[in-house]
Amino acid sequence: MAAAWARAKRALATCLCVSFPARQRAIEDAPPPPAVEAPSSVSEDKLESASVSVRRLTSFGSRSSQQKTCAICLGGMRSGQGHALFTAECSHKFHFHCISSNIKHGNLICPICRAEWKELPGAQPADANYGRARVNPLNWPQDEGHMAVVRRLSHTYSGNLQEHLPFFRTLEAGIFNDDEHIDLQSDMNDEHNAITGSVKIKAYSEFPAIEQSVTKEIFAILIHLRAPKSSHSASSRAPLDLVTVLDVSGSMAGTKIALLKNAMSFVIQTLGPNDRLSVIAFSSTARRLFPLRRMTLAGRQQALQAVSSLVASGGTNIADGLKKGAKVIEDRRLKNPVCSIILLSDGQDTYTLPSDRNLLDYSALVPPSILPGTGHHVQIHTFGFGSDHDSAAMHAIAEISSGTFSFIDAEGSIQDGFAQCIGGLLSVVVKEMRLGIECVDNGVLLTSIKSGGYTSQVAENGRGGSVDIGDLYADEERGFLLTLHVPPAQGQTVLIKPSCTYHDAITMENIEVHGEEVRIQRPEHHVDCKMSPEVEREWHRVQATEDMSAARAAAEVGAFSQAVAILEARRRILESQAAQSSDNQCLALMTELREMQERVENRRRYEESGRAFMLAGLSSHSWQRATARGDSTEITTTIHTYQTPTMVDMLQRSQILVAPTADMLNRSPTVAPSQRSPHRFSRSSRSRTTKSFSEQLL
Repeated sequence: MAAAWARAKRALATCLCVSFPARQRAIEDAPPPPAVEAPSSVSEDKLESASVSVRRLTSFGSRSSQQKTCAICLGGMRSGQGHALFTAECSHKFHFHCISSNIKHGNLICPICRAEWKELPGAQPADANYGRARVNPLNWPQDEGHMAVVRRLSHTYSGNLQEHLPFFRTLEAGIFNDDEHIDLQSDMNDEHNAITGSVKIKAYSEFPAIEQSVTKEIFAILIHLRAPKSSHSASSRAPLDLVTVLDVSGSMAGTKIALLKNAMSFVIQTLGPNDRLSVIAFSSTARRLFPLRRMTLAGRQQALQAVSSLVASGGTNIADGLKKGAKVIEDRRLKNPVCSIILLSDGQDTYTLPSDRNLLDYSALVPPSILPGTGHHVQIHTFGFGSDHDSAAMHAIAEISSGTFSFIDAEGSIQDGFAQCIGGLLSVVVKEMRLGIECVDNGVLLTSIKSGGYTSQVAENGRGGSVDIGDLYADEERGFLLTLHVPPAQGQTVLIKPSCTYHDAITMENIEVHGEEVRIQRPEHHVDCKMSPEVEREWHRVQATEDMSAARAAAEVGAFSQAVAILEARRRILESQAAQSSDNQCLALMTELREMQERVENRRRYEESGRAFMLAGLSSHSWQRATARGDSTEITTTIHTYQTPTMVDMLQRSQILVAPTADMLNRSPTVAPSQRSPHRFSRSSRSRTTKSFSEQLL
């Protein structure tokens, strides 16, 4: 009876396309429960026939016996290695967990031969009408042999599986508190790992002297800040929690999504074991591919597998993607010192924003829980990809969150854009920085602070002010132009005393730095003085940024000739200045203004790339931080005046390392490194040596 019962179970399994591992024979051959008996109507002949059918089913995958590795993770597939195997109807085999993840992320065809499957591995569907399945109720071991728990698809089905089959959607918990554990008490907080040095404060007055009888209503002072240098050690830098929110809508299909996978592969391989990554993919809706996970060797492999499974389809719901990303940030049980969101999109949100552009409210795209002033504030660094993205929305999202907006014009430069951003995030040395200004002598009043995008305030009595700066990368610089009212005085006047407070990004120790007092001489008679070159340079930068904003406003209302005239006038002023001083910053601004002129000549150029290029430039100057700006080879070596050494190093690494091949990325088409447009370095600087996947991971 026991043998008959085992054959009956195998016969039932035939209808479900289930084959069981060899090590389960002992369980199969065990006697049935006392309360259950084999149906008397089942004859021995029929049972024997069913057993033969099972054997035939088990040998179904024998044609692919020559396949030694899983095409998804590239791991071995021999029996006894601790992995269940799935054999598809096209005869190709995969690790069961690999192909299940592949299906869950939307791939409905064979990764090897691209055959459309009628039966797919998956979990129990919510609706039984979608097919029958066998979910192992006995928790049988599944560490060798073949396993093929599959779902039969309706032959009459047509359309988007992800929209109609609920078992392709992973039900997400309401709280994302499943992030991987981190040890906040590790030796990372050792005093020997503290950041060497402190922020340096230096002040430059417009003139060294003012006649004692003269009242200056506008007297400029430049406050220059420089962050400490990088330690260049992964073990002694502040670890990062990074959430990437990626557009996988239908417009990303083909080369775009392949290049996105390459860029994400670079990010995954760059992050260290103390850094954590979570990936949100969005199209018509958003889903979290995996929680915040440490980028150990195992974590990298799992992250690469999830990213390689992405497919492009559906609409563009940026708001839902950011909502999921914000939820990951909010629900963290433990927090790494540095945290950021990277958002990439090539389209326009059609789910949240109104169709009437006059009613646009871009703040609706950003979850209020992560805005400045909240306990979960995080910067969103946005990347507009291609000519069809909504650059105004992406710039607004970045500006609202105190992040930067980058414009990726050429498809091949997306990895470089990510590399520059990651180079900064992995070198944060200063957190929650605040600059304070105190007027010293009586009658000296602070009248304004040119702080760009940073929040600043001047005291009501004019006797002081402050700027909230936030985080600084290693070696990063900031310049803030102050204007003062200076009354008559004799001898000398002590104008201001600057100071700053911040947290060390590693030890989180509160640090206070005081700058030297700024003094000017007050001679009895007029003395000819030359303006400080540092102050003059900053005035040119501030005025050029203001003119860029004015030109953009003119272009938005169709006054393209006016926009060109504004940019041309500022460029000529800078040309006369550069001719006298050969100042590199003036040369960079001139090149940038010339590029903007060409891109606002008419509506077509402006809509294609002019708006995005200008917004990326305004974002860069507003935060004094490097951004990617299109793909003009003429300007790439001159306009990156805010790049830090770690950004440059990461860019160089991006252009030397070869991303995983298309076969590793679900056989999507890709672009060879030699075909990619340069971001900072020339094509000739790229390495032609291809590294293996395992070498890149190590």
